Amino acid sequence: MTEDRDVVETVRSALHSEPRFHTTNGPIHLAFANGELTIEGEVDHIAGKKLGLEAAARVPGVSRIIDRLHVRPATPMGDGDIRDKVRDALLEETSLEPCIIRVWVKGQPEMVREPADASGTIDVRVEDGVVTLDGDVTGPGLKRMAGVLAWWVPGSRDVINGIGVTPPEQDSEAAITDAVLQVLEKDPVVDADSIQVYTRRAVVTLDGTVPREDERKLAEDDAWYVFGVDKVINRLAVRI
Repeated sequence: MTEDRDVVETVRSALHSEPRFHTTNGPIHLAFANGELTIEGEVDHIAGKKLGLEAAARVPGVSRIIDRLHVRPATPMGDGDIRDKVRDALLEETSLEPCIIRVWVKGQPEMVREPADASGTIDVRVEDGVVTLDGDVTGPGLKRMAGVLAWWVPGSRDVINGIGVTPPEQDSEAAITDAVLQVLEKDPVVDADSIQVYTRRAVVTLDGTVPREDERKLAEDDAWYVFGVDKVINRLAVRI
């Protein structure tokens, strides 16, 4: 028990040492047993969530993390509104047109779209602001795009992207780079033409120039939202 408490305190110290880890809505709750760490609470930004989880994973003795760490929503919304906006975003994304789309309401599936020549399925569930995506698609880029679309809904507190890829495809740095570029190009407030993206070992670097500071921050957010990105280095400069 003493060793478990020591691990918890080491994790707590690691979280407090991460400069972008800022809690909201009360303290972070930690529990540890048999190598498994549960982390629960709310932070103010997606970067803080991912960097906090990375810091916790580096603590000796932690072999598995149960992630219940959520992000404060940009706009508080009910689960039904979040579900509807995620549904609409998926329907509007042209690359996902071949996919069957289902939403789950009160534990029951509701068919939203069923193409005659369907080549994938996406199921959407929302509970307490947390969007869960399940199903199967034909490539990791589609999985990543669906996840970003869910993150873009302002009421989302977290996105659990459990979509599978069939046939299985080896992920790569190039695939992550391509996904980040696609997301930046899709974002209407980001000038993707002036941004270069590099990926190494799940660390994405953004380079180039943007006209405004808010665009610089939004471009970084977009990169954080991409499934498989562990860290973002933002080297974007604001044009004067």
